[in-house]
Amino acid sequence: MTEGAVQLDEAGLDGLIQALRRKGRRVIGPKWADDAIVNDEISGVADLPAGWGDELEGGRYRLVRRDDGALFGYTLTAQGWKRVLHPPAVTLFSAAKTADGYALTPAAAEPAPMAFLGVRACEIAAIAAQVQVFETDPGHQARRNAALIIAVECGRAGATCFCASMGTGPAVTGGYDIKLVELEGRRFIAQAGSAAGAEILAELNAPAAAAVSQNPAMGRLMAAETARSLSEFAEHPRWDEVAKRCLACGNCTMVCPTCFCTTVEDQTSLTGDTASRVRRWDSCFSVEFSYIHGGAVRTQGRSRYRQWITHKLSSWHTQFGRSGCTGCGRCIVWCPVGIDITEEVRAIDATREGR
Repeated sequence: MTEGAVQLDEAGLDGLIQALRRKGRRVIGPKWADDAIVNDEISGVADLPAGWGDELEGGRYRLVRRDDGALFGYTLTAQGWKRVLHPPAVTLFSAAKTADGYALTPAAAEPAPMAFLGVRACEIAAIAAQVQVFETDPGHQARRNAALIIAVECGRAGATCFCASMGTGPAVTGGYDIKLVELEGRRFIAQAGSAAGAEILAELNAPAAAAVSQNPAMGRLMAAETARSLSEFAEHPRWDEVAKRCLACGNCTMVCPTCFCTTVEDQTSLTGDTASRVRRWDSCFSVEFSYIHGGAVRTQGRSRYRQWITHKLSSWHTQFGRSGCTGCGRCIVWCPVGIDITEEVRAIDATREGR
């Protein structure tokens, strides 16, 4: 559903945040920390990164001061909402020794209600993708159901953004409870996308306004047709070229908003009185990830990079009926050597017949 739009000034946006907190929601939004914009708990507008923008390129992330004091003038936070919905470490259960044996304690109970402030269009697509991946994971589904989505449309696209090529942005068209469009002078047009969002906006008694949208030009383009068919190029010489640069550090998988690979560790105290089973993020770039009886399957850098990009762009379609890439460009930005996923696909695209 969508409701009529209303106009909010800076005080009105703060009122929205306070309304969410009064309802018992933990509001998570953008904050400045350690020379980056990160998602963290906020208590009001004063916590937002006013006047900060970012410069993004392959292997480069820099914050820069803006002249307009915009609250959402950055492109993307350093890491997405995956850290909240699919945390880096989750205790699946723990056990403690008792007189009669061991007592098991299951995973944590239902999460507290949350509100995500500042979600971009590509991130809405990433959240939906992981919901599909974790459809049988009660913990992930509970965290998603506990989260209210307050989207913010992008006023500008970063140099590494290519969401338009992936059909995931830049306009926010669905998957939100409230959508914000920031105008000059820290004014906002707010529009509800759900009954919960409409209820909150109604409490603000804000004046009606005409709905608006923004459509900034992209910094990158993805050859989408070739991307989808990457599985057909398993022996392409480009894999050897990228392997010469790739450090197999796994940064791209850590910042990717849809990567979901994990490993499971069992931990036992030295006394043997307590134990726990923990699920942690893993990466297909680690040699151990492909280990089976007798050794690892993917021992070379070319095979590990090929696995990541081919799964992300091509075999996701077979597995989930969609691409695993939303065009956010984080993998380009946070690659230490600036490997560009769009450049790699373009190089293979150039060798296709008729190109």
